[in-house]
Amino acid sequence: MALVCAPLVATTVEEMERDMAKAKSLGADLVEIRLDFLHHFQPDIDLPRLISNRPLPVLVTFRPNWEGGQYQGDDSTRFSALRSAIELGAEYVDIELKVAEKFISTISEERPENFKLIVSSHNYESTPSCEELSELVARIQAVGADIVKIATTAVDICDTARMIQVMVHCHAPMIGLVMSERGLMSRILSPKFGGYLTFGKLDAEKESAPGQPTITELLDIYNIRQIRADTKVLGLVAKPVKQSKSPILHNKCFKAAGFNGVYLPLLADDLAKFLDTYLSPDFTGFSCSLPHKVIAVGCCDEVDPIARSIGAVNTLIRRPADGKLVGYNTDYIGAISAIEDGIKGSSAKGDVVSPLNGRLIVVVGAGGAGKAVAYGAKEKGARVVVANRTYERAVNLANSVGGQALRLAELATFHPEEGMILANATSLGMYPNVDGTPIPKEALTFYNLVFDAVYAPKVTRLLREAQECGVTIVSGVEMFVRQAMGQFEHFTGMNAPESLMREIAMKYT
Repeated sequence: MALVCAPLVATTVEEMERDMAKAKSLGADLVEIRLDFLHHFQPDIDLPRLISNRPLPVLVTFRPNWEGGQYQGDDSTRFSALRSAIELGAEYVDIELKVAEKFISTISEERPENFKLIVSSHNYESTPSCEELSELVARIQAVGADIVKIATTAVDICDTARMIQVMVHCHAPMIGLVMSERGLMSRILSPKFGGYLTFGKLDAEKESAPGQPTITELLDIYNIRQIRADTKVLGLVAKPVKQSKSPILHNKCFKAAGFNGVYLPLLADDLAKFLDTYLSPDFTGFSCSLPHKVIAVGCCDEVDPIARSIGAVNTLIRRPADGKLVGYNTDYIGAISAIEDGIKGSSAKGDVVSPLNGRLIVVVGAGGAGKAVAYGAKEKGARVVVANRTYERAVNLANSVGGQALRLAELATFHPEEGMILANATSLGMYPNVDGTPIPKEALTFYNLVFDAVYAPKVTRLLREAQECGVTIVSGVEMFVRQAMGQFEHFTGMNAPESLMREIAMKYT
């Protein structure tokens, strides 16, 4: 089990003491005291105060600016402070590889019984090859490290795979972390791949390196205490991905169901490259979102017939029997059932035929979500109109469902009949660009019902303006929950806990 370490980056000793207590209350196993962040640091006074009153084990770091830290002075002052930390009983001290030999020569060969020396190397530009990383591990071990620490930077999410490979084969205790949002996987999966510790910041403002999750996220969302070598890895492959609530939803449902899996946000630029890199049976399934849903069809070994008809995949499963990647689409069920229920709620029609049958539905967007809504609506007997910023894509999708194509600007005046339905299947209005909307407010009066696939925020500008016009609205939260239910069943082989999913979605969206 990897330890959870909270980096303390306060500028005063008083604040650092408060942060130590907070780290303990949040569930951290130890804290990293970053001496280089302290203003007016007085070693003889501040170190005894911080170390003697520690509520948790401490890792003392005094990082120089040439290794990404704040300290700009000479090494002798740093070395003296770190030696004092050892004498005062600090459980760990971190020293940079570049000066490790020099520092080690100044400390007693008889190290305290419970003390461990971490020798670290940081690369803020890239992640070297596996061979270079392995050579770096050997160099760090050779200088006398008790624990190897290597932190690199992910330019692409596939860079993280090299760190994982080196960690798995390292025979010494190792901290292997890949910085930036694309490297988040390395931090969360540290216990799965044998990492000694991982860092969790106290809150969003207090990180000591790029891409650190919070302690609360590690413990309460990713359930890091339950991650083991045999834990299955799943996640949402998208760009952007940080706004998604899928990790909260699936991880909480996995925990409630007793499913040994963890679900990650996976910021991937190239889906095919990502899938070619993470081929291990440990990676058992993925959700697929913007901009990868259409490309995903060609990345699968097999595609479910409905997903192939739609031309988009939002769920990828690695079949245990043969390792083949199978693609499904749960978006169309999620969106269409939500729209149908919205129509029933507003008109109380019977259930003999779909309430979409014979209705005119305008689908905004011709990407993966747009394809799913258009296909589902056609299957239910609706007449489909597709509007898209790129007209050629609207024409292609409209032709595939026997519908009509419009330019996005034409929505302002498109009003061939009463009782139309509008379905936004674009990212317009999604956090953080919450002012976006695909249609002028005055044109919303042409519609009886407006559906928005965007669920963050829960009430988008489009839905708010539709409501102000007296139009029935259906939130993207409905589609989010319903498509997630289908994914959960593919991921786990269990029935989806619908009531729990709704409760989580309402709380976090």
